[in-house]
Amino acid sequence: MTEGTALTRKRRIAALVLLLPALAFIAGFVVFVVGVLDAADPPSGETDGIVVLTGGGERVATGFRLLGEGRAQRMLISGAHQASGLSEIAAAAGVDPAAVQGRVTVGHAAASTRGNAAETAAWARAQEVKSIRVVTAAYHMPRAMLELRRAMPDRTLVAHPVATGTLRAPGSLWRPGSWALLIGEYARYVAAQAGLSGLFVNGREPRES
Repeated sequence: MTEGTALTRKRRIAALVLLLPALAFIAGFVVFVVGVLDAADPPSGETDGIVVLTGGGERVATGFRLLGEGRAQRMLISGAHQASGLSEIAAAAGVDPAAVQGRVTVGHAAASTRGNAAETAAWARAQEVKSIRVVTAAYHMPRAMLELRRAMPDRTLVAHPVATGTLRAPGSLWRPGSWALLIGEYARYVAAQAGLSGLFVNGREPRES
């Protein structure tokens, strides 16, 4: 083998080594998108509690609907804006605040998904909640469940994904904003899998449009 041939081979191997992580990221992203767009129907049944991870009005409205259906006796709204109390949040969802008083806790401490997990874990311990229905956007659910399971390995978690308006609208997959949302969330999910959630703790999660 000549020196030139050996050098060319080394360059090809180096290029392949650099290419493999990119291919793995792309393959994982495809699986992620398919899972988001074809999310399984939420299971029926009851849990001890419901947690809504804020970020869009549809999530909160879904949580109140589930509470009204008797799917759980108590609910946590995690990561609410500091200026928002139960009265404002319930009214915005078309719910009488008096009807849910004493059953709904509004958490203001979380500014990230990892913060949601910590806030939910503290609430679950205080309320002695053993099983929780998790309400968040379908695209956010994989990362949310990852962080929640880490924070509460002894609790039973039931995923209740919500289809967001951004991705449900006709032709949404042709819009750059939809892909920016999905790619950004997948990057956060990969970082969370690698134990790098701390990269995203400063600043609140992107809100749905």
